[in-house]
Amino acid sequence: MTESTLTPDDLRLLAVAGGAAPSLHNSQPWRFRPTPDGCGIEVHADLARAVPLADAVGSALHVAVGAALFNLRVAAVRLGREPAVRLLPDPVDPGLSAVLDLALRAAPGSASVAPPFGRDLYPAITERRSSRRPFTNRDVPEAVLAELIAAAREEGVALAVLGEAGVRQVLALTAEAEDRIAHDPARRAETRSWLRPEPAPGSADRAVDGIPYAALGPQDHDARVPMRDFAGRPPYRDGPPQPSERFEALPQLCTLTTPGDGPADWLRAGQALERVWLLATVHGVRLTVWHQPVEWPDLRWGLRDPAEGPGHVQLVVRIGYGPPGVATPRRPPEEVLDAWPGPAAAPTTG
Repeated sequence: MTESTLTPDDLRLLAVAGGAAPSLHNSQPWRFRPTPDGCGIEVHADLARAVPLADAVGSALHVAVGAALFNLRVAAVRLGREPAVRLLPDPVDPGLSAVLDLALRAAPGSASVAPPFGRDLYPAITERRSSRRPFTNRDVPEAVLAELIAAAREEGVALAVLGEAGVRQVLALTAEAEDRIAHDPARRAETRSWLRPEPAPGSADRAVDGIPYAALGPQDHDARVPMRDFAGRPPYRDGPPQPSERFEALPQLCTLTTPGDGPADWLRAGQALERVWLLATVHGVRLTVWHQPVEWPDLRWGLRDPAEGPGHVQLVVRIGYGPPGVATPRRPPEEVLDAWPGPAAAPTTG
């Protein structure tokens, strides 16, 4: 193995990959910085891009940063690097979420570094989308679910596929969360602040974050599947009405659970979420993240399955087969990478 510093092209590829991660309301709360030796990347939480009412303790922010960190790990493998991660390496700087050491790479002429994630996940980084549309009634096969469970386990997180009773419990808790949000003017205003109208024809003023109206998705015509109502309900309408469509009769839901409930656990949950999501994308499986029930401590407590032992549910994930989601905008790499080496175009993803 040989050691080498990252080139401007390497940094560009890493910044684009990290910036394509999912985040609550597409807030993109991360910044990247080359390490002083030029052989790695620091991953910082951008607290100015927090969503404080929906994410009062900062768990969703850390989950997003963890997802970006996982994308950086995948991109590092594409560069032939061996990523070594240190979470929360500086006790006096909690905003420094992780350091990714990329000093080691394959020597010229040697075999390339074997993908450590079971499959080549790099192409899925820009193919991944949040799908807020109805899924079919076809269940994800057991073999694929087993791969997703194993992928989360590799990151120290438990992915549980819920049975019918668990699904109905989560549906009730999520519907209750949606009702509370609908009657909370401050939370509605916070959500509205992340909505992005379509630019006028010919306008160069393009959004780089938030959720475009085209990505909002419909509501369930039969009110069984409580999708987040970004627009608000009459007479509290805060945005364009979301049309209704008929969703799957009983959605397939999973929970992501960590043994602890602190910043390191949240970062691991984010890495597990993105690893599962990229692998699901490879299999043609769509995902929607339901954050609503974890925004309220009492409802979040109800997500736990006592039979599974102690643990903290970080997210609910809806999985299935259906249309891909609409791409959401991304901040340009020069906005998320300090000491930016040069211009580059950013991708869109969901």
